[in-house]
Amino acid sequence: MSDSTWWRGAVIYQIYPRSFLDTDGDGVGDLPGIIERLDYVASLGVDAIWISPFFKSPMADFGYDIADYRQVDPLFGNMADFERLLVKAHSFGLKVMIDQVPSHTSIAHEWFRESRENKTNAKADWYVWADAKDDGTPPNNWMSIFGGVAWRWEPRRQQYYLHNFLASQPDLNFHNPQVQAAALDNLRFWLDKGVDAFRLDAINFCFHDRQLRDNPAKPESERVGRGFSPDNPYAFQYHYYNNTQPENLAFLEELRALVELYPGTATLGEISAEDSLTAMADYTSGKRLHMAYSFELLGDDFSAAHIRRTVEALESRLTDGWPCWAISNHDVKRVLTRWGGETPTPRLARMLTALVASLRGTVCIYQGEELGLPEAELRFDQLRDPYGIAFWPNFKGRDGCRTPMPWSELDGAGFSSAAPWLPIPTCHRVLAVSRQQADPDSVLSGFRNFMQWRKTQDALRSGTIRFLEAPEPLLVFLRKTPGRTLLVAANLGADAAVIPVPASLALRQVACPGPDNGTVDATSLCLPGHSVIYADVTEIAHA
Repeated sequence: MSDSTWWRGAVIYQIYPRSFLDTDGDGVGDLPGIIERLDYVASLGVDAIWISPFFKSPMADFGYDIADYRQVDPLFGNMADFERLLVKAHSFGLKVMIDQVPSHTSIAHEWFRESRENKTNAKADWYVWADAKDDGTPPNNWMSIFGGVAWRWEPRRQQYYLHNFLASQPDLNFHNPQVQAAALDNLRFWLDKGVDAFRLDAINFCFHDRQLRDNPAKPESERVGRGFSPDNPYAFQYHYYNNTQPENLAFLEELRALVELYPGTATLGEISAEDSLTAMADYTSGKRLHMAYSFELLGDDFSAAHIRRTVEALESRLTDGWPCWAISNHDVKRVLTRWGGETPTPRLARMLTALVASLRGTVCIYQGEELGLPEAELRFDQLRDPYGIAFWPNFKGRDGCRTPMPWSELDGAGFSSAAPWLPIPTCHRVLAVSRQQADPDSVLSGFRNFMQWRKTQDALRSGTIRFLEAPEPLLVFLRKTPGRTLLVAANLGADAAVIPVPASLALRQVACPGPDNGTVDATSLCLPGHSVIYADVTEIAHA
């Protein structure tokens, strides 16, 4: 890949700064902690880091409620720390992607403080305000993702404001050109600093329906998937009007035009919509976003059929867009528990990494996946996430995937000299970096070996993808570049399986032998449980 297209097929390592490394002894990770561990990140063989929000914030949603887009929150350090981080990351050959949250701010942002005062101030139309109905109830039936109605009464204006997330996260009014210009100017600020990419949080939530039409009800049988628990009233509606509006596409073209002024930079959009795959295709076509990801592989369905159906559906919709895949992040239960149950194995951890990194597209890896960390079990009194506190015990929130990185087996797990902001479970300490570092059979060693090998495989980084028929729980597909066809066969099940080599293929050699891989011969693929086989093949033309 050229430097301008580094993001195509890249592996992006997500760092949740609160939980990476604490250097000042307050129990919360910080930017100097990221700097201190960049050598470790580079050793993983990844191409870029994505840093979750470190901007000034009251931390109601742990940084996704921004009070100042251009200031580093003192909790994480200062701007000089970020500038040092950029320089050091680039010295390791790592690109730096930062989160931006354009759709909403914190109630502590100066824009909102001015906007809420009255209906005539300079920022009066910068947020989504609406009058109450005659009976005093909110203007429509829209619901918040975090539970309850998506409207909060403001007595100073005698109006409701929209919040698709927490009540302390008011939605900006992107129908106002001044808001769009301000959002783009915030991006320009960080581009001038030298960042290489933006991950755009909830990018399809920027615009709302001008008419404020009610969302239609959703049948109970359809209240599944997309990362929302069926007992969350948010799942009771089709969200046709509070997000994913057509006006967003023109704004994305303006955003792309800005980014194009900074060669080699890229954009990644997070999309959660009623039809996320179609939205991903729309949002990445033409001169819009470079790539996008959604929640299709961040749910509970762990089957070959679901993965194939998801990838094929997106591929059929894409034109010139580029996909991005993730199976874990800071918003969902860790994949090893979500797909592996209560007693996941190291084999499963290695297989999942190989599988997601073999699909066509860019891949996001969440910190701790390289160690095979399971979800942390926390008591109610240990929770910090307002989402989990609101929906306990049916849904325990996002704290279980956000506990600090275990760098060592010590009491503080090498993360902090103080009590960490979230407890570090014993089951994570035994998987610490220090313990896995020198073990050639560890999940960490397997991760490094695979990622270094993947860097040499153009078929995996940029090739086309075509699935072959295979029984559950097997997933078989071809990655193809001019002059090379690579067969990928993954066994998602715990039991060994043998399948015949398709008659249309002639096997040449195993491409990536390893401790978990099976064997191949001219007629069959022998896959142990939770394994992946790679083989060079020749496609045979039949009359």
